[in-house]
Amino acid sequence: MTTALTIADEATIIGRAIRPDDGDWSADIANAILRINLARKDVDRMNELAELARKGELSSDEELEIENYRRAGRD
Repeated sequence: MTTALTIADEATIIGRAIRPDDGDWSADIANAILRINLARKDVDRMNELAELARKGELSSDEELEIENYRRAGRD
C-alpha cells in the first residue's frame, strides 16, 4: 500500500515543536506568547500586497512575499 507524503510547512513544524495543546505552559509564558504580533510595517505591507493581489497586479517577487506572510500566519 502506498502512503501519501504530506509536506509540513514552517508554521506546522514550529507548532509541533511548541506543542501549545500540552497545557504545561506557565501563565507568564502563555501571556507572553499571546502578545506576539506583527509589526505595523508588516501589517501595512500585507494589506498593500492583498490589494495588488485583488487587482491581479502582483509581480512574481510579490507573489513569493505574500506567500511567505501567509505561511508565517498559519497554524
